[in-house]
Amino acid sequence: MIRSRLLWFALGFSVTSASISQFIYKDLWTDRFTLKSDMKQKFDALEARVSNLEFVPYEESKSSSG
Repeated sequence: MIRSRLLWFALGFSVTSASISQFIYKDLWTDRFTLKSDMKQKFDALEARVSNLEFVPYEESKSSSG
């Protein structure tokens, strides 16, 4: 009797733990994917701005500042 209760408790505990860990993993994976996508967009915008600045001639930028 005690063995069967212990077996059912262990089985229920392991199933519950597995489902909770799967939900947590899925939530963390979604957050990571969202953050990665957001950072990629920001770095692409930054790269475009830097490449635009690289094409500005040095003489033009020097004359406009002074």
